[in-house]
Amino acid sequence: VIDGETLYSISSKYNTSVEMIKNLNNMSLDNISVGQRILVQDGQAKTVYVENIQNDSVSSTKNRPYKDLGFEKFAIKFSDRPEQRSGSDAVWDRAEAALKSATEAAGCEFELNPGEGAFYGPKLEFVLTDAIGRDWQCGTLQVDFVLPERLDANYIGEDGDKHRPVMLHRACLGSFERFIGILIENFAGKLPFWLAPRQVVVAAIVSDADEYCREVVDLLTRLGIRAELDLRNEKINYKVREHSLAKVPVILACGKREVENQTVSIRRLGETQTSVAPLDEIAQSLKAESAAPDLR
Repeated sequence: VIDGETLYSISSKYNTSVEMIKNLNNMSLDNISVGQRILVQDGQAKTVYVENIQNDSVSSTKNRPYKDLGFEKFAIKFSDRPEQRSGSDAVWDRAEAALKSATEAAGCEFELNPGEGAFYGPKLEFVLTDAIGRDWQCGTLQVDFVLPERLDANYIGEDGDKHRPVMLHRACLGSFERFIGILIENFAGKLPFWLAPRQVVVAAIVSDADEYCREVVDLLTRLGIRAELDLRNEKINYKVREHSLAKVPVILACGKREVENQTVSIRRLGETQTSVAPLDEIAQSLKAESAAPDLR
């Protein structure tokens, strides 16, 4: 991983980004540590027309993804030009003005974060607040006038003349692995049903219900629900406790009575009481719950 300051010092030595990339490819790996872990980033670089900066930036400031994931509160920090930077002051003036205009057009308040922009452009930082009040910087949006200039990128506008595009660098969550950790801590491991890796465990009360339990799991799986089977020769209270400690949102228990009536006993995480419902009814209810918020 090469940090921003190192990349800036490298980039300042070359006339074009192509030359810089060639140099990076030829660098010795002696001083670069390579580990076994790989981080996945949801970053995106998008080239846009100058006149579309506001519209494309506004779409990145929407808070729907964060609210869907359970973060009702977040702040936006506006990070302007750092001391070490690429590009002229005139380019930075345009970039900062464009990003501020887009943020204001989205109706979002922001606080100034002086000197903390990237070396190639100003940025917005989206800082989430979790359930116990801790702040986490996750998403970013950066306006880059420098890289298109170094790449000598251009397009023909409606006026028939050449124009320089702008590049938007953005990420909503940042590193997936880091964000998953933030998410788990925010919910204390008790993830919403639609997000839980194991949504349902179907547990047999007696061995006579084993086949029925398999049918229940098959039905839920066909409906897109992540269901697992527990046919161990253990008491049902032991199974319920174990799966509750594992934060499984829903436990369906099946005994002789449930087999005869084609029902299931439902125990939801955090609740002390169980309820009984027809299998088809609870299956459709769980299917609706398993849909992501933006698909409901």
